[in-house]
Amino acid sequence: MKLQELKNEGIIDRLVRVLIAEVFMLGAYFWLGGAWQIVFYIVGVISLITAITGFCALYKVLGIKTFKSKLKPTSVYIKVIFAILFIVVAVVGSYYSAFFTKKFFLDDYSRMNNYYKQTLFYTGQDKRDEAIANYDQLIALYSVFLSKYTVYHPYAIKSDKQFNADIEKVSRVINSLKDNVYKGDLKQSHTSFEAVRPIFQDILKRNNFSMLAVTLVDFHDAMEKIIAAADAKDATQLITVYPEVDTKLKAVEEIVNDVEIQSIRTKLEEVVTLAKNGQADLLSVKANELKSAFVKVYLKRG
Repeated sequence: MKLQELKNEGIIDRLVRVLIAEVFMLGAYFWLGGAWQIVFYIVGVISLITAITGFCALYKVLGIKTFKSKLKPTSVYIKVIFAILFIVVAVVGSYYSAFFTKKFFLDDYSRMNNYYKQTLFYTGQDKRDEAIANYDQLIALYSVFLSKYTVYHPYAIKSDKQFNADIEKVSRVINSLKDNVYKGDLKQSHTSFEAVRPIFQDILKRNNFSMLAVTLVDFHDAMEKIIAAADAKDATQLITVYPEVDTKLKAVEEIVNDVEIQSIRTKLEEVVTLAKNGQADLLSVKANELKSAFVKVYLKRG
């Protein structure tokens, strides 16, 4: 049987399958790990093979045929449009996938690391109740972090062969200190917890994460509280959460304090001034200016 006779997919059908293959492969490469990554790669490969050959076995079983032996003159233009679309999806999809998977990784890291820092602080201050409360949160969040990133490596850490061994090492340290945190020597626990910090720092450094990026994500989480209070026109709540946001921004300013960072500071102080002056109706607009100033920095340097 001739190849022409086997074909059962039309030109648009085949081009759509190429795009589907591209989307699934981008998803597998950037966004997934473990079994789901394999599934997405398989679907992507099958879609690509059927697009190249023009033959779909499922179509054959179901008696479907979109293939037409005579091509219309417009088919050339359709191919050009799909070629452009393919390139756009590849470039834009790759860029934003790399960007956002890195951001989400830093979000997860910062959320977990915040409880690590609090546990470290309170064990050093010999405050058991506070240490236990933060330690329990650390254990819960680190378990989620470990489970997710042991099988899934976002693009930013995809080539890090030591990553899994390091996060497993951190897990052993954290879990081994439960008895000490709950009823043992907190000062000794503090010293043991200190061993985690250089492991985290080494992971960030060797994967080219700037400490600015880490502190920006940390600031963002606090800034959202200001945004929420401003949108709710709740001046009292805004003033209440300001010290936390101020502290997070100071951490950013310790690393770099150029014109763009100063713009974030200016917008933050303007929001707080409005809250203190009781100008609740203006809070949301000014808070959006704060967010815009932050986004401008984060997109360029986060």
